[in-house]
Amino acid sequence: MTKADAKTRIAKLREQIAKYRYEYHVLDKLEISEAALDSLKHELYKLEQQFPELITKESPTQRVAGKALEGFKKVTHSVPMLSIEDAFTREEADEWLARLKKLEPREHFDFFAEIKMDGLAVSLVYEDGIIVRGATRGDGKVGEDVTQNLKTIEAIPLSLRIPTEREIEHFLKKHHGKLDAKRVRSVLESHHGRIEIRGEAYMTKGQLKTLNAKLKKKGQPLLANPRNAAAGSIRQLDPGIVAERKLTFFGYAMVGEFGTTTHEQAHEMIALLGVPQNPLNRHCKTLDDVEKLHDEVYKKREKLDYWTDGVVVNVNDDRLFKRLGVVGKTPRGMIAWKFPAEQATTVVKDIEVFVGRTGALTPVAVMEPVLVQGTTVTHASLHNEDEIKRLGLKIGDTVIIEKAGDIIPKVIKVLPKFRTGKEKTFHMPKKCPMCGSPVARKSGEVATVCTNKNCFAQQLARLLHFVNAFDMRGLGEKIAEQLIQKGFVHEPADIFELEPGDFLQLEGFADVSSKKLHKEIQDHREIDLGRFINGLGIRHVGEETAEDLAKHFGSVEAFRKATKEELLAVEGVGGVVADSITEFLRDAKVRQELDRLLDLVHVKRATKRETSGPLKGTTWVITGSLDAMSRDEAKEKIRSLGGDVTESVSKKTSFLVVGEEPGSKYEKAKKLGVTILDEEGFLRKVSM
Repeated sequence: MTKADAKTRIAKLREQIAKYRYEYHVLDKLEISEAALDSLKHELYKLEQQFPELITKESPTQRVAGKALEGFKKVTHSVPMLSIEDAFTREEADEWLARLKKLEPREHFDFFAEIKMDGLAVSLVYEDGIIVRGATRGDGKVGEDVTQNLKTIEAIPLSLRIPTEREIEHFLKKHHGKLDAKRVRSVLESHHGRIEIRGEAYMTKGQLKTLNAKLKKKGQPLLANPRNAAAGSIRQLDPGIVAERKLTFFGYAMVGEFGTTTHEQAHEMIALLGVPQNPLNRHCKTLDDVEKLHDEVYKKREKLDYWTDGVVVNVNDDRLFKRLGVVGKTPRGMIAWKFPAEQATTVVKDIEVFVGRTGALTPVAVMEPVLVQGTTVTHASLHNEDEIKRLGLKIGDTVIIEKAGDIIPKVIKVLPKFRTGKEKTFHMPKKCPMCGSPVARKSGEVATVCTNKNCFAQQLARLLHFVNAFDMRGLGEKIAEQLIQKGFVHEPADIFELEPGDFLQLEGFADVSSKKLHKEIQDHREIDLGRFINGLGIRHVGEETAEDLAKHFGSVEAFRKATKEELLAVEGVGGVVADSITEFLRDAKVRQELDRLLDLVHVKRATKRETSGPLKGTTWVITGSLDAMSRDEAKEKIRSLGGDVTESVSKKTSFLVVGEEPGSKYEKAKKLGVTILDEEGFLRKVSM
C-alpha cells in the first residue's frame, strides 16, 4: 500500500471508528459488533505503525473512549483509566514481549493474567475504608459519578474488610522480602487515607435471561447482551432500578502506593479487603503459561456465566511496569490477548465465480487476508447474484465477515461509508467461466447454472462430493482433477475399477502410495443408504435430507422407484426437492450410471425411521464436538428414539446439544429461547 492510499484509508478508519466508539461508549449502542469494531481499530493501529508519520493527536489510537454522558456529575480521575492494545495471536503476543525486552534487556519478565470481563469499567474510591465515590471510566480522564448506583451492587463493599491476623500473616509470609510489610499491614488493618480500586461491573448471563423474561412480560424492549445491560443499568438515574438489575463486580487494580510490588500481590490484597476478583485470574511465569490459560478459558467460555472476550496480560513487576511507560494512551506493560473473533472487517479485492457439482455458479469474494476464529481468511462465499444485490456489495468495498465454529466465512454487512468512488459493480457472467457454455437461471430460483452437463468443473465437483460421501481418505482435489483430465474417470463407478498402475501415471505417486489409495477405494465398496443418496449429488438434497429419504424408503430400489407423491410424503421434502429428485432419477444417463454403480458397490438397507419413541415430535441440532460419541452417532441415537435432526437452529428447534467449541448456533438458540443441553444433559435425555 502506498503512503497516499494509506492516508486515505486511515482517514476513513478514523472517521468511522470515532462514530462507532461514540455509539458504544456514550450511547451504549453499536450498529456493528464489538469484534468488527476491534478489527477496524486493529487495522488502523497496524497502518499507523507502518506509517508513523501519519499519526495525529486526534487519532482514535491516541485517546480512550468518548465523552461522559449528561445527567451525572463529572469526575476527574486522579490517574487516567487508560486503554489497552489488542493482540489476536501468539505471534503478536511474542512481538509485544520482544519490544519490552528490547527496552529492558536485563530484566526478567513474568506476568499476571486476568480474564477480560465484558462489562463496564468503574473506579471505587474509599476514604478511611468507607466508599465515597464510584465513577465510570468516561473518556479516561473524566468519568461520571455513579456512586449511588454502584452502592446497589452487593459485590461492592460499602466499607472495606479488615482481614484476620492469620490472613495478614499468611499474605506477608507468602511474599516475604518482596513487599513493604509494614505499609501493607497498616493498609489492611487501618484503611487509613485514600484507597482506589478499579474493576468491572457486569451482569451475568443468567440474570440477563431473568431480566429479559420480565421485560418481555411487560411488553418492553429486551436487552441485547450482558455488556449493554450492565452499561445501561449503571447509567440509570433511579438507583432503585439499578438494584433490581442485580449487577455484580470483579476488582482488578489498586491505584496508589500500598506496599505491594507486583500485580499479583495487588489482586490478593484486593481480595483481603473484601472486593471479589475473578477466580480464574492467575500468575504466569511465561507467555506459554498465559497461552494455556487463554486456551483453557476460550474452550469453556460458553459455559461461564459471564461474557469474556480474552485475557489481559500484565507485566507483573510494578516497578518494571511503570518504567516501561505509556505509548499515546496505552501502557506498554499490558495487552488484551483477545479470543479469535467470529467477526472481522476486511476489503473485497475481487469477486470470482466457481462452478459446483450441480452446475450452479457461486460468486466468491476474494479479500485482503484477515484473522477470524483463529484462521486467516481470504475468501468468503456470496452464494448468488441476489445475495450480492441484497448486501449492496461492490468490488473494493469494506465489509464485515463472520465465521462461527467450523462454518464457512460469509459476508454479513457492507460498510458503504468507507467508499472512495473507485468501487466497481459486479455482474454475473453470461457464460460459464470454466467451459464457456451459456448460463441460465430458472424462473423462481436464485441460482445461475451452467447449461453444459459435461462441464469439467461440474465433473470435478461431483466426483469430490461422491468421494467425500463415501468417506474415501486420500483422494483429494488434485488427484481427482488428474483422473478426469487423463480420462480415467468419467463417472463415479469408474473409481472402483481403477488399478494401482493407473495412479502411477499421476503426479506424486509411487508404488506404495498407489497401492494404498487403491486399497482405500476398494475398502469402501459397502455404504449406508443415506450416504449413498447424498453421494449422488442430487440438487437440493444434502446430508440430512438424504438420511430422511433413506429412513423413509429403506432400500435403494424403493428410492429409485419413488413417485413425486411418495417423495412429498417424506418429512422435510417439499415440491422443489421432490421435482429435483424425480428429474434426476428420470434422466436416462443417470439411470445407466446408477445401474453400473450398483453392480460395483453394496448399499446397505436402512432401518425405517421410528415413528414413535420418547423423542417423537422433537427436533434437535448439535453443535461443537462431543466426547462420549461422534456427532453422527448422536444423530443416529436421536433418530432411533423418534426425534428429528436438522442442521440449523430455528423456532421449530426443540433442543440444541452443545459440545466443545460451539459456533453461532449457540447464540441463536439463546435468542430464540431454545432449550440448550450440554453433553451430560443430552446423554441423560437419550438414556431415558
